[in-house]
Amino acid sequence: MPIDHDRLFKELIQTFFEEFIVLFFPTMHEHIDFRHVSFLSEELFTDVTAGEKYRVDLLVETKLKGEDSLIIVHIENQSYVQPSFPERMFIYFSRLFEKYRKHIVPIAVFSYDPIRDERSTFMIHFPFGKVLDFHFFTVELRKQNWRNYIRQDNPIAAALLSKMGYTESERVELKKQFLRMLVRMELDEAKQRLLFGFFETYVKLSDEEERRLRSEVNEMETKEKEQVMELIISYEQKALEKGREEGIEQGIKQGIKQGIKQGMKHLVQTMAKKGMSVEDIANITDLAEDEVRELLEKE
Repeated sequence: MPIDHDRLFKELIQTFFEEFIVLFFPTMHEHIDFRHVSFLSEELFTDVTAGEKYRVDLLVETKLKGEDSLIIVHIENQSYVQPSFPERMFIYFSRLFEKYRKHIVPIAVFSYDPIRDERSTFMIHFPFGKVLDFHFFTVELRKQNWRNYIRQDNPIAAALLSKMGYTESERVELKKQFLRMLVRMELDEAKQRLLFGFFETYVKLSDEEERRLRSEVNEMETKEKEQVMELIISYEQKALEKGREEGIEQGIKQGIKQGIKQGMKHLVQTMAKKGMSVEDIANITDLAEDEVRELLEKE
């Protein structure tokens, strides 16, 4: 099943909106009044020229400190390379402004794997003058050194370690530091589960890497070692329970399917014994004639 990147990022940032702003935009954080925060419904825009529909990821209505007027913060996660993305950000901005008539803060989070120099502007210039010079704020995750964030007790930082710039040889250390951050922050179970699920979606260690992780955790100081190991075991148990539940559910579905098939086989064979033709049976049961013959052959 493909990963719904936009849904994952939306849930993460919506849960930790203030933490996201303070982590990546500390100056902006100083001006926003986080006592007034509400999340607006999704906006769906149609690009008539391209024949595509786009859904705005996250809209937040809030205020600036000392001001009564509301502002809109628009956060867009971009999980794939798109050369025309700056233009799309401007289209979002213009349509949101047209609808809400409020000041809008546009933010783009680039979360794809390639390291690129992304533009944060969309401009329309002529030899005789400038018509448009649109700017938006950006976070380019792969350009962030994950080690710069491990000392921060910020849940957004912990989750997004999984999308920052690390090497394959650093994967075990990356997860170890993520677990240490979770232990330090002492979040409630729901938030902890959200962060763990997000991280594991993008950084899934191999069995060998998991063994190395446990070995390194065992070398920690006693109290921290116990807390991190307890966390690892807890989520391993949850994964086993989830797998068991999914297996039972799959078994039930398979059983129902098999039962229906057996029932249909019995019905078709009974109708045939009463002298009905393959064509008549197919018409009554809404099966194809080949399906009827196959069921009769299994008698």
